[in-house]
Amino acid sequence: MVASRHAIDQTTPAALALLRYVVGVLCLLPMAAAIPRTRFARGDIVPVALLGIVQFGVLIALLNWGLRFMPSGRAALIFATFPLLTMVIAAAAGMERLTLAKTLGVSLTFAGVGLALGDKALAPGGGGWWGEAAVFASALCGAVCSVLYRPYVRRYPTLQVGAFAMLASIAFLAPLAGLEGFFDHWPRFTTTAWLAVLFIGLASGVGYFLWLWALAHTTPTRVTVFIALGPVTSAALGWIFLGERLSPLFAAALACLALGLWLAHRPVREA
Repeated sequence: MVASRHAIDQTTPAALALLRYVVGVLCLLPMAAAIPRTRFARGDIVPVALLGIVQFGVLIALLNWGLRFMPSGRAALIFATFPLLTMVIAAAAGMERLTLAKTLGVSLTFAGVGLALGDKALAPGGGGWWGEAAVFASALCGAVCSVLYRPYVRRYPTLQVGAFAMLASIAFLAPLAGLEGFFDHWPRFTTTAWLAVLFIGLASGVGYFLWLWALAHTTPTRVTVFIALGPVTSAALGWIFLGERLSPLFAAALACLALGLWLAHRPVREA
């Protein structure tokens, strides 16, 4: 989140997402080519491609656009609604059972986001909320995909699904980046922005492989609840590298997230 916030001031949302996944695919393809593959059933090709477009294309483009209007820490806090949304969608789909601890835990995550938004609401001038709405929409995209991906990562190798989904997102993002003028000239990034692009690309390749692997081995809620760690990391790194302010209200929001993570993920004794 911090690296994206640093680079987005020097490019456009779709262009940054395109560069991110070009690097990510270059990380995944050699590994995907080296493993035994299972031929996609004809009826699975379009759903997996659409999931890739939403997960890697729409989600990141919305997140990048929202980051232009807020600090990385607040964006990470809003994005932390991902586990709550995933839990609600997975429960509605009958894929997992809601428990009181899970509900309380992920609800605390949502309360933390409310505190973080209160930080802006109390600030003089406040400003518009389109950036916050875009980041929330990106979390909703991720939650829907987390639930819908599961049957495919159980049916096919994780690397194969991840690489194909990212390739589909590149095909979706390239025309959008073209409309933003990305192909009119060579990208004009500073050295640190290029390093940020390289970092988020590598993190996408390795990180999404681990995320898909986890989805194949446990419930969507348990996987996505760890996204609540993102705000803590983003706030700390944003303060160190971008000089972003950490208010008492923001600290309270982080405390809610930490408690919510513990409640939602603690072992539960079966009755």
